[in-house]
Amino acid sequence: MNRKKATLLLADGTAFTGSLVGSHGTNGGEICFNTGMTGYQEIYTDPSYTGQIIVNTTPHIGNYGVVEEDQQSVRPLISGIVVNDFSEIYSRLDASESLQEYLERHGITGIADVDTRKLVRHIRSKGAMNAIISSEFDDLDQLKTELDKVPDMNGLELSSTVSTSEPYFYGDENAPIRVACVDYGIKRNILRCLADRGVYCKVFPAKTTFSEMETWNPDAYFLSNGPGDPAVMEYAVTTTKEILKQDKPLFGICLGHQILARACDISTYKMHHGHRGLNHPIKNLLTGKSEITSQNHGFVVTREDIDKNDQLEITHLHLNDGTVAGIKLKNKRAFSVQYHPESAPGPHDSRYLFEQFISLIQN
Repeated sequence: MNRKKATLLLADGTAFTGSLVGSHGTNGGEICFNTGMTGYQEIYTDPSYTGQIIVNTTPHIGNYGVVEEDQQSVRPLISGIVVNDFSEIYSRLDASESLQEYLERHGITGIADVDTRKLVRHIRSKGAMNAIISSEFDDLDQLKTELDKVPDMNGLELSSTVSTSEPYFYGDENAPIRVACVDYGIKRNILRCLADRGVYCKVFPAKTTFSEMETWNPDAYFLSNGPGDPAVMEYAVTTTKEILKQDKPLFGICLGHQILARACDISTYKMHHGHRGLNHPIKNLLTGKSEITSQNHGFVVTREDIDKNDQLEITHLHLNDGTVAGIKLKNKRAFSVQYHPESAPGPHDSRYLFEQFISLIQN
């Protein structure tokens, strides 16, 4: 394929030259990598990736096209993609369009023909940083000027920008359980997992107050995944504290896990390069069993703070680096995990957590 030239520039001055994929233009964001060997569409439409440039470590991207069913939100919210071998030809019979057509339609600029192994090793060594992709400029000084305009993920509040603007319902209105879901960037598959277990969901905008949600009289609350720095989401922490005060059953995933922790006075911090992929090993400390999980997060809760808090218990640990992957409150009906039991993409090892939530409500 004859493609235009594109340039990738990292904040530390490292530059890569390749071929344009997607839309002609210039896009910047925080660069990170995902080790999943499949599921690129689910990754690109996960709102938790808002404002980030995704490096796919698997070399072949685009070869099975795009299918509506795989969407995790209305549209991709990523800033760009970096791949090794990009395919405009797809083989899946039910695909509606090529990945190239999809990226162009949504204005996503990407770069292909990059040595992604070298790039990932660089990010693992130097850490996550801002970067910019451009097919408009190849002068590095000009690109550096554009890159300086990209905001730092530290201290960036993004959830309210991707959240629904109006409440909406999901599932069977005659289902026996009603759960209020706070949308910080919720994935569709989370709602599917809840609905499949007899839950009628009402999804609320991120900044909805507890008293507003209570007028619906839900049986329980769910705090969703989402993008940005949890340390600047005081509105979410305040709402979560009110939920805990009423002792309603509460389940949090990813950003929701971090918000629950901060509501219990546990700090969070930005990781060196985050956890993003489909094969992260987790140990359930309550059962002694391990599970392979789907993960996508650049922030994590502080283990030392939890160790000093006698009201919290660590339930899950990441086996690669020992970071906290799950907590529960000893005196409340609330728990959370840092990873994604709904997967999409990823293994189903952790789907039991949804049953655990249902049992908590029923009991």
